[in-house]
Amino acid sequence: MDDDKDKLSRFKKLQQRRSELKRLNRAEVVEEDRKKKLPSNWEAVQKKAEWKLNEIEKGKEFADAGKDYERVKLLDVSASDAEKKVAIKRRKKNPDVGFSTFEEAGTRLYQKLAQKIEPDMENYERRKEEMGEDIFYAGMNTLLPGQVKDTKAGIDRMVDDLNERKAKKKPFSRRRAYDDSNDIDYINEGNARCNRKLEKFYGQYTAEIKQNLERGTAV
Repeated sequence: MDDDKDKLSRFKKLQQRRSELKRLNRAEVVEEDRKKKLPSNWEAVQKKAEWKLNEIEKGKEFADAGKDYERVKLLDVSASDAEKKVAIKRRKKNPDVGFSTFEEAGTRLYQKLAQKIEPDMENYERRKEEMGEDIFYAGMNTLLPGQVKDTKAGIDRMVDDLNERKAKKKPFSRRRAYDDSNDIDYINEGNARCNRKLEKFYGQYTAEIKQNLERGTAV
């Protein structure tokens, strides 16, 4: 009888253990399914939110102590790290996405040039009165030739900008040295570039044909 009671007790414990494992397994499956349904950047968003809450709490603690938390943080930042942060902020405000379309490249150039112009509202209002609103706010059918004259300051600013852009491009442009010993198989510089590309990709396959043509033994 004692053996039977012992076996029954162990059997009940196994059943309880099995039920507990089933419950835990089901909870893990439900949690895994919940995580799969979350956005891919969920963990990053959560970490950022926790960091912001931590920053707010620290800010309150330093404010209660009569200290400026932003100034205290800067004491632990090196000059190089500070410059990197400033550069990152500038890139975010004016991101360089590279060339995608001519329209976007033109828009980006316009924005870059417009940032250099400091608005003069007094001159703006004066020129509007001199020219009249019909010409100042020109439309598709407005005849502008002879009606608008560029100012000397505007012309000088354009010349300075062109010279600045030319100076920036100069270090990245170099003239190819001319070699008199090379065979001339081109009619202009564009044709020479094309021939160099062809030689780069197909020269190993056409070397024998070229030699036969030069010897006059080509079939």
